[in-house]
Amino acid sequence: MSANPSRRNLLADAGLRVLAREGARGLTHRAVDREAAVPTGTTANYFNSREALLGALASRIFERLAPPHEVFEQVGTLPPTLETAIHYIQDIVLRTTRSKDLTLALFELRLEAARRPELARILQETLARNFQLDLMFHRQARLPGDAAEIAMLHFAIDGLLLDLLTVPIQQKEQTLALVPILVTRILAPHLEMDPSVQT
Repeated sequence: MSANPSRRNLLADAGLRVLAREGARGLTHRAVDREAAVPTGTTANYFNSREALLGALASRIFERLAPPHEVFEQVGTLPPTLETAIHYIQDIVLRTTRSKDLTLALFELRLEAARRPELARILQETLARNFQLDLMFHRQARLPGDAAEIAMLHFAIDGLLLDLLTVPIQQKEQTLALVPILVTRILAPHLEMDPSVQT
């Protein structure tokens, strides 16, 4: 397998566009070659199986959806308030909806993983690793809640994103307005338990 990281990223990004646009059935090595405008066989040279390609796409999504460097520099410097938690979650929603193709590709990968055990193993490892990073971020920011609350936020935000990016049950503005309410209802019960966290 070739080891040129910039070419691997170029191919993975092309694969994510194909996946978001055409779904898992449209994702082939040749389709990625066409999307990336590279010679036929290039993608197969870098990713020698469908599972390898899908696994690379899973990793690439989280690289591209990661917060900008300045967000990590702020961790622990902002006050550990409910308002700060809301700010971080709203930032996640804005980044993931602005990167619609990436978020749709992630949903496609999760659906495909339900049918492909090998992809499920790779994707589960990636999701678990990123969940632990989210939990570490939350703790370093000294925000209310523990692993259960962070999991609930994931479940709620995933559902909210699915609604925003597919067929919505209400106007987008109404759904976005629910983000502060959602965060408050999940995290506010922990404010009484941790006097260092403020409302």
